[in-house]
Amino acid sequence: MSRRNLRNNRYGHPDGRPPGRTGLLVGLWRWRTEIVLLAAVSTVLAAAALSFRQGHWWPCALLACTSGVPAASRSGRRWVRTHAWCLISRHRLQRACVETGIHTRSGRLPLVLWITPSAAGERALILARAGICAEDFEAFSAEIAAACYARDTVVLRHRRWAHLLTVEIVRRDEFTGPPVGLDRLYGWTDWVGPRAHRAAREESGIRSAALPPGPHQPADHRQRAA
Repeated sequence: MSRRNLRNNRYGHPDGRPPGRTGLLVGLWRWRTEIVLLAAVSTVLAAAALSFRQGHWWPCALLACTSGVPAASRSGRRWVRTHAWCLISRHRLQRACVETGIHTRSGRLPLVLWITPSAAGERALILARAGICAEDFEAFSAEIAAACYARDTVVLRHRRWAHLLTVEIVRRDEFTGPPVGLDRLYGWTDWVGPRAHRAAREESGIRSAALPPGPHQPADHRQRAA
């Protein structure tokens, strides 16, 4: 078992410090959805109030119909609920990384690049910084599930780019594998669990060791290999 899998603080060394205040660009990226929603709602409400003061009532009626249609339909309520869970899970994922020590020695957290609804719950595409890997998320999968108010979590890493990983936040039983959006970008077979990746790599090493020495190897090396 690697030291990364211990359920305690990874940074017992004095140089390892907890995450501090984030930079402006990182903060804007983490709160991008909330900022856009706040700006859009503020603009619409300001325009509706201005039109009402000028005696135009139709913008208020249009606003009421626009907000009432999603609430009146089942698909609209489901869309709002699933995307609200995406916002909650994104911030809870970041909080779980702070509490479990999934951050760099300088205190930088992984970046949640993308989180979308799924049949089982939510799927998050995460960019792991230097010093963080998919095995860290797998070791603390139970803590991440509890932080996100979920049933379970499934961690998948990219076969080629180890710094890209997905976290499946399972709330229901309809787990179907890697995210649909990422399938279009990277393909279905490009994502694998950390344990399966290690097992495949070990099996490949065993097969390579079992192969007979080739003719290009020196004679003494072939004798030692034999």
